[in-house]
Amino acid sequence: MRRGERRGAGGPRPGSPVPAGKASLEEPPDGAGAGAERGGGRRSTESEVYDDGTNTFFWRAHTLTVLFILTCVLGYVTLLEETPRDTAYNTKRGIVASILVFLCFGVTQAKDGPFSRPHPAYWRFWLCVSVVYELFLIFILFQTVQDGRQFLKYVDPKLGVPLPERDYGGNCLIYDAHNASDPFHNVWDKLDGFVPAHFLGWYLKTLMIRDWWMCTIVSVMFEFLEYSLEHQLPNFSECWWDHWIMDVLVCNGLGIYCGMKTLEWLSMKTYKWQGLWNIPTYKGKMKRIAFQFTPYSWVRFEWKPASSLRRWLAVCGIILVFLLAELNTFYLKFVLWLPPEHYLVLLRLVFFVNVGGVAMREIYDFMDDPKLHKKLGQQAWLVAAITATELLIVVKYDPHTLTLSLPFYISQCWTLGSVLVLTWTIWRFFLRDITLRYKETRRQKQQSRGDPGRAVGTADGHLPEPGDPPGPTEAEAEGAPAPS
Repeated sequence: MRRGERRGAGGPRPGSPVPAGKASLEEPPDGAGAGAERGGGRRSTESEVYDDGTNTFFWRAHTLTVLFILTCVLGYVTLLEETPRDTAYNTKRGIVASILVFLCFGVTQAKDGPFSRPHPAYWRFWLCVSVVYELFLIFILFQTVQDGRQFLKYVDPKLGVPLPERDYGGNCLIYDAHNASDPFHNVWDKLDGFVPAHFLGWYLKTLMIRDWWMCTIVSVMFEFLEYSLEHQLPNFSECWWDHWIMDVLVCNGLGIYCGMKTLEWLSMKTYKWQGLWNIPTYKGKMKRIAFQFTPYSWVRFEWKPASSLRRWLAVCGIILVFLLAELNTFYLKFVLWLPPEHYLVLLRLVFFVNVGGVAMREIYDFMDDPKLHKKLGQQAWLVAAITATELLIVVKYDPHTLTLSLPFYISQCWTLGSVLVLTWTIWRFFLRDITLRYKETRRQKQQSRGDPGRAVGTADGHLPEPGDPPGPTEAEAEGAPAPS
């Protein structure tokens, strides 16, 4: 559905022309007709949008311009540059050029997703980056362990060497009385650059998931995973107060709280858009430029996991993929010998921040309205494929670490938790429904057994006994069904 085809519950505001050309950020694509059948073309959780329909140079397609510039650049490299004799350099440059050409094609020709702010080309770019990253992962997957690690030297010559041993956990005293100069030195040592990174990460994750309960469950579950897997990865070994106070309560909790406040503001915000040149004041123009980096409209996510078995399994799957993507961050660093502070680790996190929001919106649309969205979105499909491929790389490159058995008490805890979740699922979606259905059927049978009996007794001339319930009226008796 194009941008100008959006409607409010009561139609467009008087005086607002209907635009025809720009795709909206938060509207479901290809669904104008189906949306109208659902009632006004807008879900109850979707905000109302007013747009004056301005279609400037910024929004128009530039496929021929991009093709012309790309051809000129390739022609310059071919005709005017002398090809170096360095085979390794030419290989790198050829791979980079191939990727750039693919990105140019994707940015101009790929299918639009659900988002379009700040510009649809931005989200098409990250869709194409997802394809490139998945192809890179598949290439690494098909190498031997040694070749795969050494291949990263072409990216950065400093890579491809084993990581030095580090001491994690250590002294967990909050107040160290033996250190008179700084008794809280253990706490200060934990306050590094990862603290604001944790906060910012969970703030952005909250904007993706848009649900406090799901965010809290993922946050707490990951701390349990760190407890459970610290015998495999040393950097999972942290102090108890680092797990539950600094991570869950301070960094994650504060990030989730700020994210929920931002969601509240976005859901209450008025989405009324004007063209930049239609705004008379400079202050209004600057405000319009700033709002270009906010959503075009907003959809409030209502996951409702207990409403049906399908939604319950979908929500569990989303939580599982989230936790798996988090674990892949640490295991990939371990098996590919990537230092935690390396820029490749940061680039991967930036990548997931940009593609995660689109993937979550596509998953929610697929769950919430399967009649309109008959297949899983392209970005959600790629994110799931990337997460699975990363896991396969970890399994192939270090199966010994992954097969280290869990401590007995940890395996007991996970078994108990799995049994409780399975028991609740069977009770909620099978036993409870069967019980309610049986009670309803029994109640209907009792009603049907009593009503015809009273009607038949009156038609046969039987005088009711003093203890009999009152029978139907004459009109009801005439229309009563005949006894079987």
